[in-house]
Amino acid sequence: MKIGFLFPGQGSQKVGMGKDLYETYEEVRKVYDKVSKITGINIKEISFEGPEEILNETKNTQLAILTHSLAILELLHKNGITAQMSAGLSLGEYTALIEAKAISFEEGVKLVQKRGEIMQNLTPEGNWKMAAIMGLESKEVEEACGKVQSGFVVPANYNTVGQIVISGEEEAVKEAGNIAQELGAKKVMFLNTAGPFHTEKLSKCSEALKEELDKVTINTKTNTKVIKNIDGKPYQGIDDIRTILAKHIINPVRFDKVLQTMLENGIDTFIEIGTGKTLSGFIKRMTPPNNINIININDTTTLEKTMERFGTRPNLS
Repeated sequence: MKIGFLFPGQGSQKVGMGKDLYETYEEVRKVYDKVSKITGINIKEISFEGPEEILNETKNTQLAILTHSLAILELLHKNGITAQMSAGLSLGEYTALIEAKAISFEEGVKLVQKRGEIMQNLTPEGNWKMAAIMGLESKEVEEACGKVQSGFVVPANYNTVGQIVISGEEEAVKEAGNIAQELGAKKVMFLNTAGPFHTEKLSKCSEALKEELDKVTINTKTNTKVIKNIDGKPYQGIDDIRTILAKHIINPVRFDKVLQTMLENGIDTFIEIGTGKTLSGFIKRMTPPNNINIININDTTTLEKTMERFGTRPNLS
């Protein structure tokens, strides 16, 4: 068995995420309390109680998703479950780098807190939207964006085969969605996000984030198990992680290439760690070999089922 961890990104959040895990496991409580101490934010209350509009603020969303994934990771590691490769969608790449110990827990949490604040406060004013286009090839989605007359819109996330997210001004995104449907798209789904992420519109965010990244200690000896969003290739020891992560938020996510790299490297068991099953769905659309296992862990039930599958059970504490 060759395990790959997958970590979700912004948009996967929901009120109540992590609450049952927190109530059940002392290790989870320690992670949430540690994050709150580091950041000064009551991430437990925001995650468990909301309200939704507060959780959906970028400065809170990113930290909540990170904390949820890190808490589950703590339980997996305690029970001897580790990965040969890991990756995350956008924000999730930070979780992967923390898991790989390329960035320390404390510095990683502080960095994601700053990233969320920067992306909320420095995103240019405007009515921004993101939408997932289902059922078209990459070139067709690019064509749809190119035909838009009402404003700025570009492909932002190449998630998997037949699913690409576009990002930009709300009216332009809607127009691109209509054009995509005329080209044969099966579905256009608007996402729960609040900015033109992974586009040139976040250039100020990128510059500010680079300043924060320059303060972080990077361990390049352990980063090679993590697959980069920016090109779908594993990090190399010589890679400038700080520059890559700064460019990350103004460049498209190539998660299709990430998954292909993991499959080509023999990953046969994918464990999605965090709310939802979005990334698991991406794998299924890649038409992987029949022997691929896909597991989701987001609550106590799914955690315990996974432990049983691996022949262990987490200790209640």
